Amino acid sequence: MYRAPIDEIAFTLKDVCGLSDLQATEAFSELGDDLVSAIIAEAGRFAAEEIAPLNSVADKHGTPLSDGAVTTPPGWRDCYHRWIEGGWNGLTANPEAGGQGLPVMLLAASLEMWNSGSMAFAIGPTLTIGAVEALEKHASEELKATYLEKLVSGEWMGTMNLTEPQAGSDLNALRAKAERADNGTYRIFGQKIFITYGEHDLTDNIVHLVLARLPDAPAGTRGISLFVVPKFLVNADGSLGARNDVRCTGVEHKLGIHGSPTCTMTYGDEGGAIGWLVGEENRGLACMFTMMNNARLAVGIQGLGVAERAYQGALAYALDRKQGRTAGQTTEGMTAIADHPDIKRSLLAMKTRTQVARAICYACAHAIDMAKVAGTDEERLHWSERAGLLTPIAKALSTDFGVEVASLGVQIHGGMGYIEETGAAQHLRDARIAPIYEGTNGIQSIDLVLRKLPLSGGEHVKGFIAELGEIADEAVASNRPELGRVGERLNAAIDDLKAATGFMAEAQAEGRVNDALAGATPYLRLAGLTLGGALLAKGALRSGTDNPSAARQRALMARTFCETSLCETAALRADILTSAEGILSFDAHELAS
Repeated sequence: MYRAPIDEIAFTLKDVCGLSDLQATEAFSELGDDLVSAIIAEAGRFAAEEIAPLNSVADKHGTPLSDGAVTTPPGWRDCYHRWIEGGWNGLTANPEAGGQGLPVMLLAASLEMWNSGSMAFAIGPTLTIGAVEALEKHASEELKATYLEKLVSGEWMGTMNLTEPQAGSDLNALRAKAERADNGTYRIFGQKIFITYGEHDLTDNIVHLVLARLPDAPAGTRGISLFVVPKFLVNADGSLGARNDVRCTGVEHKLGIHGSPTCTMTYGDEGGAIGWLVGEENRGLACMFTMMNNARLAVGIQGLGVAERAYQGALAYALDRKQGRTAGQTTEGMTAIADHPDIKRSLLAMKTRTQVARAICYACAHAIDMAKVAGTDEERLHWSERAGLLTPIAKALSTDFGVEVASLGVQIHGGMGYIEETGAAQHLRDARIAPIYEGTNGIQSIDLVLRKLPLSGGEHVKGFIAELGEIADEAVASNRPELGRVGERLNAAIDDLKAATGFMAEAQAEGRVNDALAGATPYLRLAGLTLGGALLAKGALRSGTDNPSAARQRALMARTFCETSLCETAALRADILTSAEGILSFDAHELAS
């Protein structure tokens, strides 16, 4: 069973992450609280009643391939079509193309619930939404007229084709070829692997966005172009024409997300797949990054969604399962394991990590929205840089937390967690891919340290840390006993973050880039933990008196996270400042010799 945490989602959006500020802008002045509540409630209902019951079914069925065709799990197609009938696919798309023009914050909240319902289901539409954004921003008017409306509606689905057998994260090694044709189109040749929803039976057409290299292209990533390559060609009247020269030649057998087909796609075996250029030749990576950046936030939300589902399952089990007696128990019989201190610790760890992931992902979505609608160039630059800073943290920390929370869920279930029938194991299997795809979490750490910390000459991250300090000061000044040592622990974590940030800046300024890279992963976690503690503290401080139970829970989350998890920041700081020499002296080749 899954129940969407509507109240906590709405509170996090409005009171913690700035939806109210967004509603005050001219662009979203008509987005009232009633509409926000209605959207969240219906997205949650659909996730709980329509998607969630299919999750286990899809895990068992998988996506079998026969004669180049993929069959999705039972109920998948009907569920998808009810989903697009609800208009969910076009939530943030341009109204001129049939979209609703709503903020990314509402998409983030909806994506959380759909991923809680089934991560394998939600990932397909997520890629279509990303394809829509890439085409909206970079495609010609002719391509938009041909594809955009049906992608926005969800009648057709989109994919992202980057990875090749020899080119994973390093796109310099990409070999897929594109050749110019006389009629202005291109012929695409090559193989792509790990293509999510590359083939399926949910829609009549699939629109592939494919990275390939022209014969005269510059070397490296500066010579990559982006092409639209549909499964079926589109006639002038918008109807479907001949089958294009693109085929699914394999479906991977995976650890998790079994309901999501992960395909090997082969282009050009019969003369070349017909493609159309998106943007300019040799500028495809910039176009694809429009899709990838928001996809990274979406993957962070996958970690959040699975964490929430795993937490709910573990909580229900812990309340139901009777085992042993608590110290000092005076009643007869065994007690629920939820009453044992160690299980209390585990459940609180699951709950607080889930809420941290939620707040960070929503804060990132808020920054993306504000970068589009803020009133001045200076404000838009500020929010664009904030979105850049938060995106790797949202992707990496939330997916790491998704795995940690799902693993705790298995542990709380005990032996039954290792048995598939409880569903706890599926959550762990599903969550494990999220730290890997859309740029591994190690790559997110590198991006944060090398590209995001230097924004505005390092001044943006300083302002960000100062904002966290204001929350800590407010917590100290509140002098609320239920917050315990929140302000003190948060200030200590901020000091650790300042020291680590200074080290990173100094190492790069002195040309010691490898020293910075050796500490990049612990730096991202340090930044994420500190931000998470601050956002939990903000939530506790903003809780009103209308719901005393919710206020108590938010104060407890802030207190336990800051008094347990933030102890980690001192060790992370020491790691970053002192471990580079030892790490860089390691030689794996020596071990293998």
